[in-house]
Amino acid sequence: MYGSFAHGEGDRHSDIEFWLFFVPEQREANPHAWCAQVGPLTHIVVNEFGASVAFFTGLVRGEFHFATSEDIDRVRLWPAQEIAIDRMIVLDRRGALREAMEALRQRGIVPALTDDEVAALCGRFANWLVLAYHVAERGEILRAVDALAHMQRHLLWMARLVEGRTRHWLTPSRCVEAELPGDALERLRGAVPRGATASDVQKAIRAGWQYGRRLLEQLAARHKLELPDRLFMEIDQAVAGF
Repeated sequence: MYGSFAHGEGDRHSDIEFWLFFVPEQREANPHAWCAQVGPLTHIVVNEFGASVAFFTGLVRGEFHFATSEDIDRVRLWPAQEIAIDRMIVLDRRGALREAMEALRQRGIVPALTDDEVAALCGRFANWLVLAYHVAERGEILRAVDALAHMQRHLLWMARLVEGRTRHWLTPSRCVEAELPGDALERLRGAVPRGATASDVQKAIRAGWQYGRRLLEQLAARHKLELPDRLFMEIDQAVAGF
């Protein structure tokens, strides 16, 4: 089991999330038939990550990854922030899963980012913001909203790094209202367009850049990053025209 319940944070709105490792002979396990044994099933679909998403009565949502025992060793390579092994393992007949998860835990807490990885994260923030700017200027407002969603995710990561609040790193929006200070929250909210109009998108781009620029400067000082001053100047000029 993984996700909210595995970390002691589950509530009535949380998903149930599991990896299932069948013997190789059962490689073709039927997800619909298996999930139907869990509870009254209303629908099942395979999501973009290959997981079978089951909807049970009452809009209870479950994610089930169907794998085989041959895949257990790959657990060592999973991204992870906290490994609550005793809560996560439901059944481990041969001890192979516990061994793989112990190796995963020994890798340390995410993020242990190098300076180059922080630089790449900051660069991706600028990439999505500039894309949002261009498509908004073209008049593709809904595409700009989509680009802003990616920009906001990177803004969240940058804010978490600056504030030292990286517990929910893999899903940076999770519990952000409880984990980031009020000033950061207000700035992050400002980067969310209030509606799908050109004016709303422009305001979100401007607010996202103003906060992002501040975060970039703080991260650059901590990680000895060289900021692209020419790019920053051009973005400053672009958003000033809104």
